[in-house]
Amino acid sequence: MTALDDKTVVRDYFNAKGFDRWRNIYGDGEVNKVQLDIRVGHQQTVDTLLGWLRDDGNLASLTICDAGCGVGSLSIPLAIAGATVFASDISEKMVGEAKERAVATLGQSSNPTFAVQDLETLSGKYHTVVCLDVLIHYPQDKAADMIQHLSSLAESRLVLSFAPKTVFYQLLKKVGELFPGPSKTTRAYLHSEADIVRILEAQGWQIQRNTLTKTSFYFSRMLEATR
Repeated sequence: MTALDDKTVVRDYFNAKGFDRWRNIYGDGEVNKVQLDIRVGHQQTVDTLLGWLRDDGNLASLTICDAGCGVGSLSIPLAIAGATVFASDISEKMVGEAKERAVATLGQSSNPTFAVQDLETLSGKYHTVVCLDVLIHYPQDKAADMIQHLSSLAESRLVLSFAPKTVFYQLLKKVGELFPGPSKTTRAYLHSEADIVRILEAQGWQIQRNTLTKTSFYFSRMLEATR
């Protein structure tokens, strides 16, 4: 399976059965216990990052690229806080949902700006580039290319989150693969934190903040890199 195939799988999944599943998870409707656990974990990651950015005291002056914005869980609160936000996602349906949520929250505002794009085609320059819970859909070699591209867009800060590759999480992933079903997502890739850090440092970044969010079914390592 090539990296291009992975991208096609991701796009097709989030424009079809995956859209309804993840729209519910990232919303406030009724979900099962596993989905609720994932909702809580993902929101913890978003809230942690918002806390980091607010603590810096300059959020309203920043330009931020939310690469892989999903339904706008991060983009919308960033815009509310005053940041100028460009948000993109590979899924047309996800972007449509994000726009609807933005209008419901912010009215007919031009901020955030939303676009249907994959990570490789993003362009421009931003103070901060954020890519949360996206790398899990791509193998290591493709993830490395994506990080390098995102690095070229970020002037001062790059924030990434990924499923960490540890013995425990590798075992958990294997157990999960034994139980296929209609709610299964795309293939999930774990990434070594050391490898991600190595890629960032090769691009001139230094790790400033580092945290692990974990619940029963959600685990995500988030790194803030600056230069």
